Parts: sequence; structure tokens; C-alpha cells
Amino acid sequence: MDFDEILAKNPADPLSQLVRQDLERLSLDELAARITVLESEITRSRQQIERASKHRAIADDLFRR
Repeated sequence: MDFDEILAKNPADPLSQLVRQDLERLSLDELAARITVLESEITRSRQQIERASKHRAIADDLFRR
């Protein structure tokens, strides 16, 4: 699925608004802070994917029996 296709589904979504933000107006410190926050959010999202994958594997195993 194309990135623009995902964003077009809900233009009011915070992620859509985030990626469309004009970065030219941000200072170097603001850009660095933004990267730090985004990296933290990536880590949090990956952790949730891992938890959900484990949960699904447990459920799949349970229902296969």
C-alpha cells in the first residue's frame, strides 16, 4: 500500500497532519527534539507490534488444539 494512499483515508488523522507539517519553520533544536520524539514513538510502536504478534500466536495455538 502506498504511503499517500494510507494518508488519504483520513486527512484529519494526527499522523497525516504530522507528515504534512512544514519543517522549514522549525529550528535545529526543534527538529532534533522532533526526531527524538518520533524515534521514541517508533520504539513504542514496535513493542506493541511484538506484543500483538505474541498474543496472536498464543491465540492461534490455543484454537488449533
